[in-house]
Amino acid sequence: MTSRYRSSEGVNSLTPRRRTVVKAAAAAAALAGPLAAALPARAADEAPAFLHGVASGDPLPDGVLLWTRVTPTAEAIPGSGLGPDTEVGWTVAKDKALTNIVAKGSLTATAASDHTVKADIRGLEPATDYWFRFSAGGTDSPVARTRTAPAADAAVPGLRFGVVSCANWEAGYFASYRHLAARGDLDAWLHLGDYIYEYGTGEYGTRGTVVRQTSPTHEILTLADYRTRHGKYKTDPDLQALHHKAPVVAIWDDHEFANDAWSGGAENHTEGAEGTWAARQAAARQAYFEWMPVRPALAGTTYRRLRFGKLADLSLLDLRSFRSQQASTASGSVDDPDRTITGRAQLDWLKAGLKASDTAWRLVGNSVMISPFAVGSLSADLFKPLAKLLGLPEEGIALNTDQWDGYTDDRRELLAHLRTNAIRNTVFLTGDIHMAWANDVPVDAGTYPLSASAATEFVVTSVTSDNLDDIVKVPEGTVSAVAAPVIRAANRHVHWVDTDRHGYGVLDITADRAQMDYYVVSDRTNPNATSSWTRSYRTRTGTQKVERTYDPV
Repeated sequence: MTSRYRSSEGVNSLTPRRRTVVKAAAAAAALAGPLAAALPARAADEAPAFLHGVASGDPLPDGVLLWTRVTPTAEAIPGSGLGPDTEVGWTVAKDKALTNIVAKGSLTATAASDHTVKADIRGLEPATDYWFRFSAGGTDSPVARTRTAPAADAAVPGLRFGVVSCANWEAGYFASYRHLAARGDLDAWLHLGDYIYEYGTGEYGTRGTVVRQTSPTHEILTLADYRTRHGKYKTDPDLQALHHKAPVVAIWDDHEFANDAWSGGAENHTEGAEGTWAARQAAARQAYFEWMPVRPALAGTTYRRLRFGKLADLSLLDLRSFRSQQASTASGSVDDPDRTITGRAQLDWLKAGLKASDTAWRLVGNSVMISPFAVGSLSADLFKPLAKLLGLPEEGIALNTDQWDGYTDDRRELLAHLRTNAIRNTVFLTGDIHMAWANDVPVDAGTYPLSASAATEFVVTSVTSDNLDDIVKVPEGTVSAVAAPVIRAANRHVHWVDTDRHGYGVLDITADRAQMDYYVVSDRTNPNATSSWTRSYRTRTGTQKVERTYDPV
């Protein structure tokens, strides 16, 4: 495998008020089936099995976090609370055959952690490929590759990351993951949120057709529900394949909890009828940290920072745990300085980290778009589906208050900090919006481009979740051809937007530039969908602006 580092330092009670992107025509049909039916049949006396693959994440110069879930007995399915304590061994080696072993150990998988285990391995060499495997009761897991980060002071010529977000199981297959796994050249991959969705069968956008049924079939509310949903996702072969090829660096967005989540509730949560928000949030957090190879940061959140030599550091945000409730679009409260998307402590942490950074690039893993966005003069037939996608009133003001646009004081403070301290080469990497964008991040969007750009932003589209053409139910590309020019005319800092297609990004970084190559998949409903490059944009060092480039790296 080619090294990318060349380091010099070796209850289903939806109410009518709730927003869903699409109500599937078949939502009232009886669609049932437990997770057990989705898993391979096993006899009760079989040995333990690794039915959910293995994974690694959060690479450090001297270590990486390893993850798996063992199914010790046939009845011990995710969320069941059943199954005996099971010893799970792990092995780390420098070769795929696992002959050059560098570390070994064991952990106990219990029902208390849904039979998931995580091993935080240390003592490894920086910028190095490793292979690992878990074992239990005479059964071995698949062997997977991972990679450590470069040494903190290492001169790193290049980094390459896959970038994804928004994977709705019922809307299609995860071909984007498969194509990223096939590359073989990723140092890591970033998941920018909505790794799972909380809705019940047929309750979220699928262009009117449930391509494949989720589990449980009802909206997830309890710890058992969230565990079952995570387990369902981890049976996907394309997702398993990507986890087997490179470490993931993940943050959560709202659907790991409930739609439009904030610190005290969510649009898709009815207090009382669905229990308390505090209990639901705690269940979602617990299941997430059990099922994801992510180190919990401060107070069990996902904000943290990773460093990749002298080339880049990556600040990862949690924009759900501390935010104020989304503002009413009928009010002017989006500018209220007492409202926050980050919380005071996280914003101060981010500002301090950006100022102190001594790397060539400052990357920010950001779950919702920071660039300002005005809809402009879209016709009613386009504005209404766009409003539905963004959760806006279908009549009235064009503003997505779930994004940074709804928390302008935090954005103003952060961008002023970048300008005042001459912090260059800050790149926001964003998901959530189910569209692909390449943006400058202006200090004052109203006067741009006469005013300055403080940073740049690359937004990746959804893996499968509905975008505009899906909502309108027209051929792919039809909406974007009309909507994109209007959006760009109203937003001069937007260099490109594709409102229609599904896919992923590949971010390639050198000292001179950070480039995002945008890829699209041919058909999300086809498990064998092909992938093709569509566009590339880069920001050159010192410019704080995006420009088109005509070849992928």
